[in-house]
Amino acid sequence: MFRQQPRLNPLQARKQLLIAESEINRAEMLHEWREITDGVRHMTDRAMSVGSLASAATLLVSAFPLRNPEPSTGKSSWLNTIFKGAKLAGSIWLAYRSRRP
Repeated sequence: MFRQQPRLNPLQARKQLLIAESEINRAEMLHEWREITDGVRHMTDRAMSVGSLASAATLLVSAFPLRNPEPSTGKSSWLNTIFKGAKLAGSIWLAYRSRRP
């Protein structure tokens, strides 16, 4: 009436535990991979929106002419330095953006 279950030897039990653990690890890895790809997509979307803002800012900054540095000190103002940097960054961004498919 009652059937005896065949006993597992320790090696077979260990093998089954390792297989189960491997399946759990595989599922966790797939879950983490999906989270990473979602994060990269989100970051790419944000970079695109920042890029469009940078393009608009570049056009705005390029509308203002740069002043020449003060002749007495020979240094340019920090505002001119910011404008020059923004123009350079904008031109690099526009060149990069125009090369994308």
